[in-house]
Amino acid sequence: MTTATLDRREAPRTRARPNKRPTPLRTIAWHGLMVLVCVVSIYPLLWMARSSVVPETEIFSSPSVIPSSIDLSNYPAGWVANPPGFGQFMLNSLIICVGAVLGNLIACTLAAYAFARLRFPLKGLWFTVMLGTMMLPGHVTLIPQYALFSAVDWVGTYLPLIVPKFLATDAFFIFLLIQFMRGIPRELDEAAEIDGAGRWRTFRSVMLPLTVPALATTAVFTFIWTYEDFLGPLIYLSDLNDYPVPLGLRMFVNAMGNSSYGQLFAMSLLSLLPVFITFLLFQRKLIQGIATTGLKG
Repeated sequence: MTTATLDRREAPRTRARPNKRPTPLRTIAWHGLMVLVCVVSIYPLLWMARSSVVPETEIFSSPSVIPSSIDLSNYPAGWVANPPGFGQFMLNSLIICVGAVLGNLIACTLAAYAFARLRFPLKGLWFTVMLGTMMLPGHVTLIPQYALFSAVDWVGTYLPLIVPKFLATDAFFIFLLIQFMRGIPRELDEAAEIDGAGRWRTFRSVMLPLTVPALATTAVFTFIWTYEDFLGPLIYLSDLNDYPVPLGLRMFVNAMGNSSYGQLFAMSLLSLLPVFITFLLFQRKLIQGIATTGLKG
């Protein structure tokens, strides 16, 4: 038996796998399913847009998204329907959201940097406690928080909605930033220390510029969640002039039956614009932050 024959027998037998291409029928079925899912997902938004431009009597008369007649009076009427007006509600939401975003960006970033880079006593214990707060339902701390804020005379102001953000109370964003910072090479910190940079300058000049995608993710999600929060303002705010958008929309629905659904849908559509614009402006950084945070450990 020759050497060539032995080599052929000992060589692993690998067969080229045929390149399976999707059949046209399967491709059509898959795209059809995706179109159906998109239609089902976007139908409520289209129906709300249609309901905002039809007379009040036609809103619930048909499930169609095509209006039989167009009446734009719901928009100016809804804008001034509930004093102090929907513009004031949106301004109030903007004030709360800006404070919450700034608080989370400052406090959560500092806390994440401490867990990701610094050494301090009981670091593992505090990290476990921080993760444990993510599993604690918010309703459990609702009454103690209200009692605390009432004792310091903060009820009726925006302080209970903004100040806790400056105390790094959102463990989700701390964990997100920790995971991102752990993916940044420590050699950059060591190079900064060799150049004479202290902890604060290393954090400000090295870590912050590299964590922009994660910071954008934190800012966008904080803005959206704060903007859509209904329970917090409902508990702590009592003056109509301080109401944000969710409470302002609730005023269009009357328990006695005198509800203005046309104006409600019109203002609901307008209230989506800040969220939509925010996502468009930070879309690239948001996707980059989510993707890289998920990959880095």
